[in-house]
Amino acid sequence: MLSKEVRPPEDAITAMSLPWSERAVTVEHREDGCTLLRSPYVMRDTPRSIAHLFLDRVAERPDHPFIQQRGKDGTWRGPTYAEMETRARGIGQWLLDHGAGGTGGVMILSGNSVDHAAVMLGCYLAGVPSTALSQAYSLGASDFTKLRHCLATVAPRVIFVQSGDAFAPALAEIRALRPDMLILSGDGTNNSISLDQAAATPPTAALDEALGALDHSTVAKYLFTSGSTGMPKAVPQTHGMMAAMVAARHGLMADPDERFPAISVDWMPWSHLSAGNIGFNHNIWAGGTLYLDDGRPMPGQFATTLRNLLELKPPLFSSAPIAFEMLVSALENDRQAAADLLPGLRYMSYGGAALSQNLADRVQQLALDVTGRTIPIITTYGATEVQGITTVHWDTTKVGMIGLPVPGVTLKLTPVGDKLEVRVKGQSVMAGYLNEPEKNAEAFDEEGYYCLGDAARFVDPEDPSQGVAFDGRISEDFKLTSGTWVSVGTLRAAIVTAASPHLRDLVITGQDRPFIGGLAWLAGNDPDAVVKLREALTAFNRQAGGSSRRIARLLILAEPPSISDGEITEKGYINQRAVLARRAAEVERLYAAEPDADVILLD
Repeated sequence: MLSKEVRPPEDAITAMSLPWSERAVTVEHREDGCTLLRSPYVMRDTPRSIAHLFLDRVAERPDHPFIQQRGKDGTWRGPTYAEMETRARGIGQWLLDHGAGGTGGVMILSGNSVDHAAVMLGCYLAGVPSTALSQAYSLGASDFTKLRHCLATVAPRVIFVQSGDAFAPALAEIRALRPDMLILSGDGTNNSISLDQAAATPPTAALDEALGALDHSTVAKYLFTSGSTGMPKAVPQTHGMMAAMVAARHGLMADPDERFPAISVDWMPWSHLSAGNIGFNHNIWAGGTLYLDDGRPMPGQFATTLRNLLELKPPLFSSAPIAFEMLVSALENDRQAAADLLPGLRYMSYGGAALSQNLADRVQQLALDVTGRTIPIITTYGATEVQGITTVHWDTTKVGMIGLPVPGVTLKLTPVGDKLEVRVKGQSVMAGYLNEPEKNAEAFDEEGYYCLGDAARFVDPEDPSQGVAFDGRISEDFKLTSGTWVSVGTLRAAIVTAASPHLRDLVITGQDRPFIGGLAWLAGNDPDAVVKLREALTAFNRQAGGSSRRIARLLILAEPPSISDGEITEKGYINQRAVLARRAAEVERLYAAEPDADVILLD
């Protein structure tokens, strides 16, 4: 058994303006073939709860803007830290007065807003769990199957929506199921209780008692998984799990007194880990101001995001890879906008899906042209069940890595077939899904490590400090009829990179088939995109090697991925299983003995 701390040589560390310590990792090779990875850094100043962390920042900077959202007149509006505390305390007391404590708490159906933040913080202060759901479960859903499932799982006492009228069909469904349900709304419509009325409740000693009872085991919220392999599962998010994430990031800071960033601009939904936990809580830790971006990385909506970025000029850009493609394309066509935005960026951050190397190279070329320097592109890897567990926190030109463990977690790379599965243990890891004893038994190994189902590999086996790279999702990999295994995650990323900038996204096909195919969506409006795509993928196939790396046929999809049918999440991530299930007819077209004219045949 070998255990050692690995650090890169001093002359290998690139000078950078990043706020974190140099990369380092402790490696332990075990006789059973497993490798354990830990950070040599330690968690710093772990808060008692996120509620206590928030109150600490209120005391430090009561008059500083906490969260901002555009009003109907287009101006930014929102409360200071002290004003938000007052509003959250009133909401917390109202929840206790109406029996929300000791239950499933509050379920939030609407998206990010100042009111949503006040409800979430009111829940934190009162020890009442909140559950933010994807808006797709309530708005635009063909039915309310997932909404009913989530209601039955968590059993909330209160529902919050931004507008009672906008969510009328979903509220009618809930009222039919639960006539006793209390409905709060931001506007008081549709026979709901106005949030202003709840916030005006005078706090009593009961709220202080509830706050005093909080500890690391207290459930702060429930987050539901995406449901890519079935119905969504409820993951209890304790204050201890979220506090560990805050303390881990603090432990990586080169200057423990620095608070970064001062402002954040974010559109990603709070129903997911990245924005709802990591982004929201880190803004509190930094004592910063969170600006709610009402744009989206979708055609016709990204212009709003670009407008907000150019106006606010945040020190970082953090989003899903789909937003990177839209940002780079926009800035390549508007060099003045690039010159206004890029010089102030300290770094860029992506997560949830792979960022292609080609797209990263376009970012860096644009940065060099405009600023004369590159911009570090980092990422944090994790899951709803474990928070963020690894990060790339150093300046690098490579993407596709998941980095090194954050302080406080142990990463175990476990041989599974010819791959290494990522497993993790630490304070940020859940105890188990809510009311899912069978799935809990499957989720952890015999040593208590949570099994993520992802594969990973060392970037350089001789130098573990170079980090760990994503090596596909074990459960998505499949065999061709020849018996050859196909690594879906790595192949998809390689094809998207090879076909950039013409391909927006891709779903790999071929399970129990003789060859690999793909269902794809084009990027941009180039009339010659299909011709260029065929040329790029033909070149890719020539150097790809065997059948496990060659794509034989491609079908371009005109209909965009559907949020309501689960093909794409609110964050813009493609659900491979959902696409294959919903578009089974298109898959059959790929494998027809005589394919139709729309199927692209590749050499």
